[in-house]
Parts: sequence; C-alpha cells; structure tokens
Amino acid sequence: MKRFFEKLEFWGLITFLAVFASTGCSLATTGAGGYSLLIEAVPGGSIMVVREQGEVLELGSVLSMPSTTRWPAFTASKWGKPGTVVATAVNAIHILVDIENGRGRTVSILPKDSFAPAAGEKSYYLTDIPPGRGLFGAWAPPVGSRVIFRGKVPLQDNPEGAPSPSVEIVVPPEANPWFVEIENRPGGRIIAWTNEGPELLGRVARPLAGCGRFGGTRFQSRGRIRANHPGVIDVSTSPEGVVGGFQILPLEHAFSTEMETAWKLSQWLIIAPEKGAFTGRKPLFSSGFVPGPAPGEKLWDMWSTYGRRSLVLVRENGGPWHWMPQATGRNDTALERVTHLRLYFPSTKEPQKAAGTP
Repeated sequence: MKRFFEKLEFWGLITFLAVFASTGCSLATTGAGGYSLLIEAVPGGSIMVVREQGEVLELGSVLSMPSTTRWPAFTASKWGKPGTVVATAVNAIHILVDIENGRGRTVSILPKDSFAPAAGEKSYYLTDIPPGRGLFGAWAPPVGSRVIFRGKVPLQDNPEGAPSPSVEIVVPPEANPWFVEIENRPGGRIIAWTNEGPELLGRVARPLAGCGRFGGTRFQSRGRIRANHPGVIDVSTSPEGVVGGFQILPLEHAFSTEMETAWKLSQWLIIAPEKGAFTGRKPLFSSGFVPGPAPGEKLWDMWSTYGRRSLVLVRENGGPWHWMPQATGRNDTALERVTHLRLYFPSTKEPQKAAGTP
C-alpha cells in the first residue's frame, strides 16, 4: 500500500492543484495551518508540534546545544525581524536574535548528518531529525515565524553564555496568494494570483538559464523549494540525493558584495520590485515558502499533506505547464528553454471548505 501511494506522488499533487483551481478559493482567506514547535533546549530534550486543537506530535530530540550565537551572520539576515525565523530550509533553520552594526546575529537549528555553513561552528542546536524531514520538511516554519526563548539567550559571543532551556516557534495561520508566476525574460512580469485577482509584484532584471551546485538541494526533490530567507528562494532541480538547483534573488541582495557574481552566472534569477523593496517582504521573501513534506511524510489529512508540499512548475518555449525538468550539478544552459515559472504557496485546508461550501 505504501508503495502504491508513493507512485501516486506526482499525480496526487496535480489532482490537488486541479481541484483547488476549480473551486476558486483563496489561500489568503483560509486561516489554516497555525501551530507551534516546542523545543526542550537541553541534550535529550524533545522536539514537538502542538496544533491549535491541542494535538501533540513528537518530531525528534536535541542532541547538543549552542555555546554562542553567530555574528556577523549571512548577509540577508539583516533584512529579517529580530525574534523570528530568518531562514527555513531542508538543512537548517536560522533564528535572528538581534541586528548589530547592520549585521544579523543568529542561532540555528540543524538536522543530523548534514552541514550548513551559515550556522557557524558553535551556534546551533543539533537534532536527531534527518534533513528534509519533520522540522526541516513537513513542519518547517516559514520565514517571519515568531520565536520565544524561555530563559537566557546569549546575545554576545560568550562561551559561558547559557542557552535558553526552551524555544517555541509560533507558526501563524496561512495568508498567502495562490501562486506566483514569473515570465523568465528581461522585463518579464512577476504576478501574484489571489482571490482579488492578479497583482504585479515586479519584473525580471536578469533571467534564469542554468542550474548550479547548491549543496542543500540534495535533501530535496525536483521541483520543490529547498530554502527561503529574506534574500533568496532556492529551488531544487535534482532528485533527492543529487545536487542541482537555482536561486531567485531580489535586486537589493543581488547588489550586495556577497552576491555580485550572480550577474555573471546563469544559476540566479534576479528580480526587481514594482515598488518598495523585495528583501524580507511578503509574499516571496517572508511568510510564504517552506520545504514542505518529503515523500512518505504526512500531516493531519490528505489536503494538508499535499497542499503544504512546495511545488514549482515551468513552461518551456511557451508550451504547457509541466514538472520541473531535471538538471544536476553545474550546467549553464540546462534551463534556457524555460520561459515561465509558477511557484505554489503552501496550503493545508481543503479547498471546498476554504470556499465556504459544505
């Protein structure tokens, strides 16, 4: 039976999207998906999900503790809000503790048997949860989720600082568009689709053409979101176990010293906002995308399991929408036929119920 459902993985997702589209409902009004992640921040402490209905699910346990925080943290952390999740990924969750001298100070949560350079050497809680699963998969918190430390948190790089005895990550109810479409050409439109209709978010400054060796992609399936933070959307183009993907960058981050090479390489899709700034803003760079359930993972029902699974579809040479083409390693022309991309936001509520029908 398990093997049967695994074979239906692709068509299950497509069926979900078809039913969702036919109802005309909006993710922006569902109010679904709120829960808390509780971490007993001591070696051997439990990591749990607590749903609004009081249901408790064990995800794993803490193996080791941080002895400090990391400063300066990765560049885009400065566009986050202190006291919130500033990055969510299959191989790390980064929490913004503070912003000092224009740079973020973070503490991280990591899965077992993986490595996240942005976490530093001593500034993370190590868990026994595999990459891309549980806290880093089905139950991953979106960027901007509030973090509550109960106890002392080291705000300076002090080995004697005592980490918090408990951490709570509050994942708010969903309030996202249905999806965002990107025309992959210079000046191409970036449009969010909601129940109020289309909204122009920005334009493409530099289109995508290739894939690159983004390490965390080996923990995510093809056509899925690998990571999201205030300055990036990372998409996997490779099957799990193989490296390959591309990144979507806001214009502001593309001009940072860290990312200046993105203008010369084809693995980055650089986008400019219609107004204001993209960095750290909803819906693309805060509050929206998560890695979502890995194959075999389940949430509380079919709709939540499929709906929270990130999905990126493409059109090649203006043709029909289809699954992300496979591209691995570094290949500067692997995606040059892609003319459109569609990024679906997570949803956990049954579409007909979201539309108010019995």
